[in-house]
Amino acid sequence: MSSVLAVIPARGGSKGIRRKNLVTLAGESLVGHSIRHALESKRITRILVSTEDEEIAEAAVRMGAEVPFLRPMDLALDHVLDLPVFKHVLARLADDEGYRPDTVVHLRPTAPLRRVGWVDACVDLLEANTTADSVRSVSKVDQHPYRVFRIHPTTGLLDPLMKAEHPQPYLLRRQDLPPMYYYNCVIDVTRPSTIMELDSMTGDRILPYVMNADEVFDIDTPRDLEFARYMLEIKAQ
Repeated sequence: MSSVLAVIPARGGSKGIRRKNLVTLAGESLVGHSIRHALESKRITRILVSTEDEEIAEAAVRMGAEVPFLRPMDLALDHVLDLPVFKHVLARLADDEGYRPDTVVHLRPTAPLRRVGWVDACVDLLEANTTADSVRSVSKVDQHPYRVFRIHPTTGLLDPLMKAEHPQPYLLRRQDLPPMYYYNCVIDVTRPSTIMELDSMTGDRILPYVMNADEVFDIDTPRDLEFARYMLEIKAQ
């Protein structure tokens, strides 16, 4: 069986929700939900939490994940993107242990309602498509881009964003709008070569894994948190 590494990024600082990754929903912290999803997966063979925070590291180990090293503080700042964090993880594992996974799964703690079956299906999808660089979970958009405008900075007039696709995209009937999808931040599955050699989290050849938008939650604000708490409590009844 292939080696599938789950990486759960969980830094200690957060502005929108203080100590967000340790906030409890339905008796489990946000980071704990993602660790459980990884533990219940049939495809994931190793689980690592990337954090600079000692408290999160200790909690992650108690819940069954590994924290073989702490993330450097310069990779735990607000502006740091995913790529340098994942490059750090893969480089340290290769240097310290000679460990090089076949596949990397990115599980954000902000998606506590993630279905375990989705994780395994995304891994299977990438492994079955050898020319793809990655898989990203997506959902159909609610507000369709064909009906989105910007206000032109010079004229002050409405300027349709998708005018290159259709002369008057905002006048199309709903049933005539082409299907479009947004990245929902629930699951990424990537090849290590995409990260280390292409210097990208996705590469150019990205496979979609489509999820029902009604089942997708990405916690960013206190309002998102309360809504997810409500949904988890309903699910538990």
